[in-house]
Amino acid sequence: MTVERGTDEGAILDQSTVSDEALAAADLDQTAIIDLVPRSQERHGGGGRLLDVRGLRTSFYTRHGVVQAVTGVDFHVEKGEIMGLVGESGCGKSVTSLSILGLVSSPGRVEAGEVLFDGQDLLKLDDRQMRKLRGDRISMIFQQPQSSLNPVMDVGLQLGEVLEVHRNMKRKVARSRAVDLLRMVGIPDPKRRVDSYPHEMSGGMAQRVMIAMALACEPELLIADEPTTALDVTIQAQILDLMRVLQRETGTAIVLITHDLGVVAEMCDRVAVMYAGEIVEQTDVRTLFRAPKHPYTQGLIGSIPILGQLKDELTTIPGNVPNLISLPNGCRFAERCIPRVDHGNVLAPERHPELRPVAAGHDVRCWLYHQVDGSSRPDLDDYPDAEALALTGGQTLAGTRA
Repeated sequence: MTVERGTDEGAILDQSTVSDEALAAADLDQTAIIDLVPRSQERHGGGGRLLDVRGLRTSFYTRHGVVQAVTGVDFHVEKGEIMGLVGESGCGKSVTSLSILGLVSSPGRVEAGEVLFDGQDLLKLDDRQMRKLRGDRISMIFQQPQSSLNPVMDVGLQLGEVLEVHRNMKRKVARSRAVDLLRMVGIPDPKRRVDSYPHEMSGGMAQRVMIAMALACEPELLIADEPTTALDVTIQAQILDLMRVLQRETGTAIVLITHDLGVVAEMCDRVAVMYAGEIVEQTDVRTLFRAPKHPYTQGLIGSIPILGQLKDELTTIPGNVPNLISLPNGCRFAERCIPRVDHGNVLAPERHPELRPVAAGHDVRCWLYHQVDGSSRPDLDDYPDAEALALTGGQTLAGTRA
């Protein structure tokens, strides 16, 4: 299918080929996909690392104490891939995304780390430089679309504003482009809806507007924070199909933040599991579901009901998440970890584990798989004397004091 789009003054027409099957799968108007493809492929073309987050640490200073929301998070996103960031509410997923975009407000503070986007450290940019980047090369879909949209501006004006700022379009041309964008994301009667205000739209429709706004400038990276939260199941499926089609055709990389493992399994190439402000496991999505290593990941996957399997009760994870104001010295999952008790692991309550590889492309933060010197543990029940010495003030295998 060949489609065309006029630019600012109608002087240039671009053509692109977009999969009819892909559009049909997303239940979209097949005349609606405008030329996101040529410019996106030119900008995004080729493999390589697009985003590299290293040692990210973000805290909130409250009257009750310092909330350590994100502590030493490391992950990367390749060009054109979908990276999942999964975990329960309060684990630090959204704070991580806000930290990447420089949107953490007081009393929050990004205290350490690097956020390398195409080789440039975003944490070193000033507000003006970040404003130029946001909405253009990096976009975000927020968790609550109704509260993210301006209630006193119609959606056409809000979409047009993005194009006026980042593409220097005149208002009339931007308004016309906004209609195309609404049509692209499957909003019915876009010429009428472009004049609607956020409160006149359903949650699903408002989320489609947010997607249109995020993709208006054909970003290289899209951060989607729980994009299907509070939507009914049918609308959730449509939104995910829409994101999948647009990602496939444009090559935009996506960081998909969610607590829903079903969404992760369906959408993501790789996934990082977060717990209590840090990543506890990171691998490709197939390995995560077929051979999860961290006890927390195993608990999450075990709690999913499976169609056709009868169970008296679902698997649960005992205990509670630690207080982020007073985090334990040892493993943050130790008090809830049944395998630790079963194997008699002595390190977990005392020493904080690092995120280390257990196989190529598979990293786990767990003392069940590593010894105190960082080497692999050959047997889950094997605890050398050196580890006991380390816990009583003796020398570790690395020669440092415990």
